Amino acid sequence: MTTKMEQKVPGKPSKQVEEVGNWWIKIVAASTKHESLDAARDFGENWASLTAEPGVVDYIETNAGGVPAMWAVPKGCIEDRVILCLHGGGFFSGSMYTHRKLFAHFAKAIGCRALILHYRRSPEHVHPAQVNDTLAAYRWLLDQGIQSNHIAFTGDSAGGGLSITTLLLARDKGLPMPAATMPISAWFDMEATGMSMESNNGKDLLLNREWVKSLADMFLGENGNPRDPYANPLYADLKSLPPVYMHVGGDEVLLDDSLRLAERARKAGVDVSIDIFPGMQHTFQMAAGRAPESDDSISRFVEWVKPKLGLA
Repeated sequence: MTTKMEQKVPGKPSKQVEEVGNWWIKIVAASTKHESLDAARDFGENWASLTAEPGVVDYIETNAGGVPAMWAVPKGCIEDRVILCLHGGGFFSGSMYTHRKLFAHFAKAIGCRALILHYRRSPEHVHPAQVNDTLAAYRWLLDQGIQSNHIAFTGDSAGGGLSITTLLLARDKGLPMPAATMPISAWFDMEATGMSMESNNGKDLLLNREWVKSLADMFLGENGNPRDPYANPLYADLKSLPPVYMHVGGDEVLLDDSLRLAERARKAGVDVSIDIFPGMQHTFQMAAGRAPESDDSISRFVEWVKPKLGLA
């Protein structure tokens, strides 16, 4: 495992990246005022306003093996390489629309297409609906003639968790592994047991242990198992996973999720790296195209994944 711990004291965050933290403050303030789940989701769609439009990218809605999805197709890209993208939102919110610009930045910088999924959300659809949807989309890509080593996964928060659990399910179903996976601010632990739940409590402007556990209950359903390895990969056998490269903010309560996953992956023989960004909030990459910190994160991912997709 390569752990790239940024130990230096961070400078003052850019105004643009501070907007991510301001957005989380608005989300928390509004959370007690929504009259319905639909209202909360509608409010959350404004998440997309954090991200700059990358330009020269076409967006094409499609059906990926029964799962609503959207292609982000940069002009002149290589179309037989694909980033399979999984949005965050605690499994109950977020969409392919909130994240289309973020993942288009990835696709444009890599020079490939991105397939952005709109998997089923909780509480209407509990686990394993989400991992099954993502697996269905991966199968669909393979059926379209895209080679497994020409596909990489990425996802943020809940989608970051799916970017690992889907690969576990694919492996156990006998499917070939993709070239790589890139979890962002990933949520793995359905029990919220990480030490950073306490050490970063109050620094994280969105999440705390109680909220994470309530989201987990909604995701798992009444009879769900928080230690199911296809929901919580901290309880999984991680052997045979492709290379993993994770980014996480230093102020996140989910910081320890990434650290523990990295350690378990290393012990299983997986090629795994993690970068920790001091002073950064959950999914600070949503300020892509506006904040230098966000663009730095994306550029690191791009430099790492292009050779694995055969594009370097």
